[in-house]
Amino acid sequence: MLADIYIQLAQHLDSLPGGFPSTDSGVELRILKRLFSHEQARLACHLTLIAETAPVVALRSALPVEKTAAMLEEMARKGLIFKSSQPPRYMAAQFVVGIWEYQVDRLDPGLVADMEEYMPHLFDNGAWQASPQMRTIPVGRSIDARLEVLPHESAARLLGNKDSFVVTPCICRKEQHMQGKGCNRQLEACISFGAVDSYYVETGAGRRASRTEVLEILKQADKSGLVLQASNGKDISWICCCCGCCCGVLRNLKRYPRPADLVAAPFIASLDTDQCNGCAVCEARCQMDAIAIVEDQARLDSGRCIGCGLCVSTCATGALTLKRKPVPAQPRVPLNTATSMLGLAWKRKVIGPGGLLRLVIASQKDRLRASRRADL
Repeated sequence: MLADIYIQLAQHLDSLPGGFPSTDSGVELRILKRLFSHEQARLACHLTLIAETAPVVALRSALPVEKTAAMLEEMARKGLIFKSSQPPRYMAAQFVVGIWEYQVDRLDPGLVADMEEYMPHLFDNGAWQASPQMRTIPVGRSIDARLEVLPHESAARLLGNKDSFVVTPCICRKEQHMQGKGCNRQLEACISFGAVDSYYVETGAGRRASRTEVLEILKQADKSGLVLQASNGKDISWICCCCGCCCGVLRNLKRYPRPADLVAAPFIASLDTDQCNGCAVCEARCQMDAIAIVEDQARLDSGRCIGCGLCVSTCATGALTLKRKPVPAQPRVPLNTATSMLGLAWKRKVIGPGGLLRLVIASQKDRLRASRRADL
């Protein structure tokens, strides 16, 4: 049956690190039907986490090379798979972070409604419970000179290692606007680097930006009260400027009594009540509802604090500061996005010991077979 191919695709996406759990309502299948044609869904099931050329994918899917190449290009333009250039290679894209974010310029009311229904289920039953795909970076002004900050914990130092930048609109803010919700904070709030940034430009979702522009975006993010969330690696692939009213991650984190337990953050806010003047600026800026003003004085719920530093950067009296968490509570930061995804796959048990090696070997065998077929 034609409907079965979407079930297969859903299962295939759920086998990727980010996960794609099923629901009783079948909303995840409705989402896939909005995005993939039957032929595209069938072809997507043959893509793996290894980037491969069109002839290799054609061999595996038993389709003509020319047709496969054309379909892969169309799917890449639609943000359904990931493409790297020179020469073109294609690989599976996980749903979040991945396919969903690539739809930033293709949103429609139906897709938005389905994602609003699905996102809490994805968050509760997907990869985030195993390991977060993003980590919190404190805003620059919140970092005291006496506070030891590692290179991967500072946005400015992370940007210093990059020479190419692409900015894209925030899909979370756009989809909330389509529902008449959310806020009026800056729309261009997502910054990407390296292979990811080229893909956003090729698909028309993003634009090239200078280092100066990117630093201004981060400066404005602090002024607007936006949390900096980066990919979970010492070498980052992206930084997003997020608010608690729009961001899918932060909105779902807020549903939990202790968001601090679900984020990768090395710091936590500390409050000296003797210095607090009850101005309430921190309460307004906190995106996790971790601060409340009670009897003209701030009260901090450390279980809700994700260490973003937004309350610290505008505390006029110095009552709020950032402190490093105790060593046992320090999150282990992977080397890069690839190792982060591999670790997530192991935690979710979708790739066991030796699984990646077997995947690489299988890909190499298919490459050899495709090469021999081309020589015939």
